[in-house]
Formats: sequence, structure tokens, C-alpha cells
Amino acid sequence: MLDFILDRAPFFLLVYARCFTLLLTLPLFSMRSVPRRAKLALSFYMAFLMLPVADSSAYAAIIGSDQSFSLLFLLLILGEGLIGIIMGFYIQIIFAAFSTAGQFFAFQMGFSAASAYDALSQVENPLMGQFLNFVAMLIFMQNKWFQKLFIGGLMKSYEALNALSIVNGTETIARFMLKGLSNLFADALIIALPVMGTLLLVSVATGLLSKAAPQMNLLSEGFPIMILLAFFLILSMLPSMTDFFIRAFDDGFASLMGFFSSVGKVTP
Repeated sequence: MLDFILDRAPFFLLVYARCFTLLLTLPLFSMRSVPRRAKLALSFYMAFLMLPVADSSAYAAIIGSDQSFSLLFLLLILGEGLIGIIMGFYIQIIFAAFSTAGQFFAFQMGFSAASAYDALSQVENPLMGQFLNFVAMLIFMQNKWFQKLFIGGLMKSYEALNALSIVNGTETIARFMLKGLSNLFADALIIALPVMGTLLLVSVATGLLSKAAPQMNLLSEGFPIMILLAFFLILSMLPSMTDFFIRAFDDGFASLMGFFSSVGKVTP
């Protein structure tokens, strides 16, 4: 094993850079509670498994046959690391859609002030955002998307993409990331709109009744009603939300594969 790595040490470092930056930006693996040594070791074994698959012909002019390399090799390491960051950040965007949806209707429920540190998203997040983020992570793990990402997505990226091709594909990368951000808000609105719309109607009805009968003081009772109604709606919508989460992951991985193919066709 070590002899095989040492024979191709410069190219192994390039493969390792992409694997390591991918783990640093992926959900769950990017948590501070995951030891850095574990990330380094897992990246090492991932790079070893991907080394026979990765195409080194694009770097033949920079890495010589005697495994010597120039200062351009440092730029190649940065490029490979950038590819891993793009992949991990796009998966983070998919998860951010679910967290953003929880933030949308947490404001309507009156839970916007109930924020705490979310270990998955690494930011302060309302409780409903953390709940949807946790459900999305369970669905992601149950459907073995981590295995599909490592075995399918990472392998596909080494077959279709290298650090030289992204130099001429910056416009494609920018469009891909902007499309991912726009899909983030679209998916978040689709998830949160039923709950937000229902709570808005309850707020309007409560306001009209409080104007018609001020002595009833319905506004003080409106918050517990909206909280209970929101929990009932989330419970009843959970199967449909689970199906939507699965479709969102499917569409996200299809977009990622299409991104590899489109950028890989760009000739440096």
C-alpha cells in the first residue's frame, strides 16, 4: 500500500486534497465534534481508493515521469481543494433549504426567538430549523446518500473533472452555484408555505375576532393555538415532507452529476 502511494506521491497529494476538503465541508463530517485525526485518516483511505480511478494524464506536463513537479503543483492542490469545497458546499445548500424552511414558519409560530447553536449547520438556528435539519440528515443517512456521494459522486468527479478544467469553466461554476442558491429558497418556500399560509389565516381570523369582541382577548390565546396547530400540521405533513426531501436529494445529485459533465467538457 505504502509503496503504491510513494510511487505516485505527487498525484496522491492532489487526490487527497479533494477528498480532505470534501470532508471538511460535508454535513455531519464538518462538525467540530468529529476529531480532525479521523477526518485525516478517512481522507487518506478515500484517496487511496480513488487513486486508481483518477486520471493523471491531464497533469503529465506538470508532474514529470520521475515524479518531479514545479511550483504550479501548489496551484493544482488549491484547484483540487476547490473542487472538493464546491461539492461539499452544494450538499450544504441542499440541507440549508430544509433549515431555512424551519426558520420561515418558526417566525409565524413565535419560535423565532428560541434559537440555539445547531451542530449540523454550525450556526445559530431556530428550533424548527434544527428539527427539519435533523430529519433531513436521518433521511440522508437512511437512503445511503453518503455512500452514493463517496462511491458515485466522488468517483465521477475524478473521471470528468480536474483542476485545469475549472480554470476555463468559471462561468459554468458560477451559474451552477447561483442556481443552487435559487433552488434553496424555492425549496424552502415549498416546504414552509402550507404551514405559513395556515398560520397566516389563523392570525387574520384571530385579529378579526378580537376586533369584534375585544373582551374575549383572543390575541393572548392566539400564540398557544398557533403553536399547537403548527405542530399538528407538521405531524400530518411529515410523510409528504419526507418524500419531498428524497426528491430534493435526487435532483441535487442529478444536478451535481450534470455539473461534472458540463465542466469536464471544457478543454483547458
